[in-house]
Amino acid sequence: MVLIRVSEAARFLGVSDDTLRRWTEQGTLTALRDPSGRLAVDGLELAAHAQKLAQLPDDPKSGSSSARNRFVGLVTNVVTDKVMAQVELQCGPFRVVSLMSSEAVRELGLEPGAVATAVVKATTVIIESPKGRATA
Repeated sequence: MVLIRVSEAARFLGVSDDTLRRWTEQGTLTALRDPSGRLAVDGLELAAHAQKLAQLPDDPKSGSSSARNRFVGLVTNVVTDKVMAQVELQCGPFRVVSLMSSEAVRELGLEPGAVATAVVKATTVIIESPKGRATA
């Protein structure tokens, strides 16, 4: 079992430490003690709660696609030159950046404040884990 300290768990969920403590008091999450006696929550329970809280807007163009990683969000910045552009989206708590042609930006009507969907289909996804994480 992976134990995650309350302050770290709150950061993962984008809430205050006090909110997370209230959730443990209300029984929304189970309060545990880590080996040093600090308040913690089970990583698996926290992950399930994070999924429950993470509700992105419906994808306006959802249809058939083999891509499973779709992030609906708002365009926050567009930097274009003659040929290429960098487009930033805020998708819930995640910032997604895409490089594309300036022509594509114009055709898609991408500008700050526009709703867009980032679709990610990759053969390589790198996942990192912090070292020294206590498990029980």
